[in-house]
Amino acid sequence: MCIRDRFEYLGTVLVDIDPGFDVLRYLTVRTLGGTVTALLISILLGPAIINLLKSMQFEQHVRTDGPESHYKKSGTPTMGGLLILSSLVISTLLWADLGNRYIWVVLFVTIAFALIGFLDDYIKITKKSSDGLSSKQKILLQILFSFFTMSYLFYSAETPPETSFIVPFFKDLIIPMSAFVFIFTGMFILVGSSNAVNLTDGLDGLAILPSVLIAGALGLIAYSMGNQIIADYLYLPHLELSGELIVFCGALIGSGIGFLWYNTYPAQIFMGDIGSLTLGAILGIIAIILRHELVFAIMAGVFVIETLSVAIQVISYKTRGKRVFLMAPIHHHYELKGWPEPKIIVRFWIVTLVFILIALATLKLR
Repeated sequence: MCIRDRFEYLGTVLVDIDPGFDVLRYLTVRTLGGTVTALLISILLGPAIINLLKSMQFEQHVRTDGPESHYKKSGTPTMGGLLILSSLVISTLLWADLGNRYIWVVLFVTIAFALIGFLDDYIKITKKSSDGLSSKQKILLQILFSFFTMSYLFYSAETPPETSFIVPFFKDLIIPMSAFVFIFTGMFILVGSSNAVNLTDGLDGLAILPSVLIAGALGLIAYSMGNQIIADYLYLPHLELSGELIVFCGALIGSGIGFLWYNTYPAQIFMGDIGSLTLGAILGIIAIILRHELVFAIMAGVFVIETLSVAIQVISYKTRGKRVFLMAPIHHHYELKGWPEPKIIVRFWIVTLVFILIALATLKLR
């Protein structure tokens, strides 16, 4: 029995007490409920999680080749992604339609990539080092889970738009994709998005608020594509099941804002790889399900720039023996130029908001 049926049954019982309980059937109400629930859970559990991580000595070990200003961050509790993910999953299970296969796909990706992040963080903590899983081990696990996810999405698709490529700025330009192209393109996006957020998570609050803002934007697209009238108005393919993803996005927004309460400068807790790797994968899989990968790339412009800065730095140093930036990822470059950490963080937030507005504008420019 799906949650919609349970809500109808619950509504049938509670309507005898108060007809107002019938609103539990509405998507917007459940989205708001999921957001508030996740926010309250994350804020209320925050102090307990922080104290627990401190007592277990799950502390951040700062890389020795990083900026000297980061040395004072050593000893701050890490693996705070547990706070984000616990409130996200609990809220989703309470408010989302569990008969919707997309909800289970995003939950699978959440748990799978959280496992990778947990292993990475745990190894760092036990070794008292900034080195966790090797790059090969991490990528291999990400590829494995991504392959399973993309294969399921392709072979469980019920309509052509679910496996087609949507090109922004064009009304009816939807390109069908073969199984090979769909699966491996999706794997690249999932792995790339996961690692991009991980690279960005180097300053207090730098990764979490852009993730929250992007989740909000993707939630709007999900709702629009799930609504036949709005989808037709915006010339978007109608994906009936996609609307339910706004409940998940709402829960992610609530859990992210609750975590930011403790992660804002100066941070009381860090999300760790269990948070950053998982957040990137979550955003990536939602964009893939909605078939808006290019729009997502625009929204995630800050994450893309951070990743490109690392690639440019490595390529330049290996080929020319020279560095392009003072340090990569690029937020460290601005640190070494003397920018205060809060200034870098807030400006990157503002840039993310601009990228999101540009991305959302493509929905109407068709």
